[in-house]
Amino acid sequence: MVNTEDFIRRLEQLLHYYGLSASAFADKVQVQRSSISHLLSGRNKPSLDFVLKVVKTFPEVNLYWLLNGKGSFPAEAKSGESSKAAPAPSVTKSLPQADPSEKTIEKIIIFYSDGSFKSYHGH
Repeated sequence: MVNTEDFIRRLEQLLHYYGLSASAFADKVQVQRSSISHLLSGRNKPSLDFVLKVVKTFPEVNLYWLLNGKGSFPAEAKSGESSKAAPAPSVTKSLPQADPSEKTIEKIIIFYSDGSFKSYHGH
């Protein structure tokens, strides 16, 4: 679960880094200005849609750093590595059939470093 106070601090860090006011930041990520105000005041928690828009708009923002402070900002490639992330392992689109008496997988969501995602539904 995302710690809202820590998330707000990281969001403020983004505003400072890019030299943007809250309203300019909202315009850039294409959300309502009140959304940013409500996030910064702690009234609202960040939605998945908001987080993905931030990561897509600002490629230097690492998804895991924004959500839980893991990693660094701005995202840096380690020495000798390119800034592109390693390709994700391939995923079989059909899910294994489970014994009906056991729990079954309802949904799997894979998040990619470019902010996109794929959703797979169980049977």
